[in-house]
Amino acid sequence: MLRTKQHDTPEPTTRAPRHALDQRQSSQLDTSHPLTEGSTAGPKDAAVSKVEIPQYRRRTILAIWAAAALPMAALAWLVAPAIAERLTGEGNLPMVKALLLCITVGLIWQFVLVVILIWREQRSFRWSKIRDALWLRSPRSPRSGRRGGRVWLVVLPLMVAYAAVPFVFPSPPSPEAREFGPFLESDAGQSFLSGNWLWFGLLVVLWVFNTVLGEELLFRGFLLPRMNGAFGRGDWVANGVLFAAYHLHTPWVIPETLLADTLTVSYPAKRYRSAWIGIVVHSAQSVVLAIIVLTLVL
Repeated sequence: MLRTKQHDTPEPTTRAPRHALDQRQSSQLDTSHPLTEGSTAGPKDAAVSKVEIPQYRRRTILAIWAAAALPMAALAWLVAPAIAERLTGEGNLPMVKALLLCITVGLIWQFVLVVILIWREQRSFRWSKIRDALWLRSPRSPRSGRRGGRVWLVVLPLMVAYAAVPFVFPSPPSPEAREFGPFLESDAGQSFLSGNWLWFGLLVVLWVFNTVLGEELLFRGFLLPRMNGAFGRGDWVANGVLFAAYHLHTPWVIPETLLADTLTVSYPAKRYRSAWIGIVVHSAQSVVLAIIVLTLVL
């Protein structure tokens, strides 16, 4: 179970230190009320949202992480090679096809996982509840409390920093047959995509579920708001570590992802209390790729 009901703790017959009593009460809980910036909720937060966001224990957080990471790893390393044997094409084209199919399925599963978790937690699919439960509100200034407007400008330097990390800290060598970049640069890849609207459509689905409805919605929309109770002020660091470790399907990007996503996605999403920060920053990469692929299709 992801949550347990709160148990009432009877008043002790003898006076006990307040700290000891609080510890005994909290040890009985699997979840707690949401915290703001590592402390108790203030009046501004109460005015913004009435949706209760529970705090999960570490084992629950790890179970959700495993539910996303392990299927992706299995699809990439076990299912894709088996499928590739049945697909046509020269060179590494069959493997690329298989990986695109499998990764898309894994990302769609993450969206389904979020839907299941939200239903179990909120028992509602009303947009007003989902918006607050998944931090799908405009970014809020931690100083003024203002939402949206000029606060959105923070995403501009974040997108630049996110794009710069691979050039400053390049990833270790990776299998060429499993990288999309070399495939796009190859004659076989360009020939395959030329006029191929069907596979372009599949790629669009992959990108949408990658940076909007899949990874970001799960890690920054669902997990991050529920990690403060287990990790305190370091919840954004733990979130970045989990997101990097989730890339078992592409382990060579883990070091780069640990740096880039922790600093330019997890921390800003926590600071501005908005999953849209991560969605916009992460999606910039997808938009660039979509434009490049579209030019090849045309």
